[in-house]
Amino acid sequence: MHTWHWHTWEGLPYLTCSLLKSWSHGFFTQQFSPRLPTELVDVLQPGAAVYRVKQVHGNTVLTPTEIEQVEAVQQDAEVMERSPADGIVTEQINQAVWVCSADCTPVLIADTQTGQVAAVHAGWRGTATRIVPEAIARMIDSGSELENLLIAMGPAIAGEVYQVSNTVAAEVGASLIDSDSPEEILYALQQLQNSPILDDPKPGRVRLDVRRVNALQLEQLGISDQQVAIAPQCTYSEPDYFFSYRRDHLKKVQWSGIVSKKSD
Repeated sequence: MHTWHWHTWEGLPYLTCSLLKSWSHGFFTQQFSPRLPTELVDVLQPGAAVYRVKQVHGNTVLTPTEIEQVEAVQQDAEVMERSPADGIVTEQINQAVWVCSADCTPVLIADTQTGQVAAVHAGWRGTATRIVPEAIARMIDSGSELENLLIAMGPAIAGEVYQVSNTVAAEVGASLIDSDSPEEILYALQQLQNSPILDDPKPGRVRLDVRRVNALQLEQLGISDQQVAIAPQCTYSEPDYFFSYRRDHLKKVQWSGIVSKKSD
């Protein structure tokens, strides 16, 4: 069983996962706000190159080279816009990749053979369009193999408290179930062992476990349970540690990051 560990940096709490113990990484809490990755990287690996994107709830995954190309084109612009994407896959050692979240799932991925890593922002929309498999496909394109990947999903809103419409649940479920019928998709999801769909007292609503959907997508790819860890923390239910957009309706986020290293 993979374990999650609390650490402190200058008295501030953050989480790591035993699955990724060979990589410098962290799932940071609201206590680090308003620090940005350019500062947070000092907690993980001072001097590592920092990469982040403009998260847009899609399924685009970029490399540092692609991010740099966009920024180079924009250098003459008065306002620098970050590259729109929701995942970053490293190409070299000592690259720190970051995503921010406030209920959506931060996903950190590492390759035990290449040392390459990825950071992914998987909200319900990104999950519906299979953002995590997209990131994995990019890693495989650059030499990774499925059996060498380790995937940790950090603190996010838990299924027990995440009420969504049947329509949203079916849209997310369509990433797993091949059907055009929302009713069929929901029914098929509800039949699954450890279903990502939980009952809600309100008609036309269900509770949706987005992290579980991502885990099922990984299972469909052929990734084993031993390669995946899911944090027990819920952003909505733990206001002392995490911002939650669903709870507070504020645009505040916590960051998660991981640093690539030499191959083992």
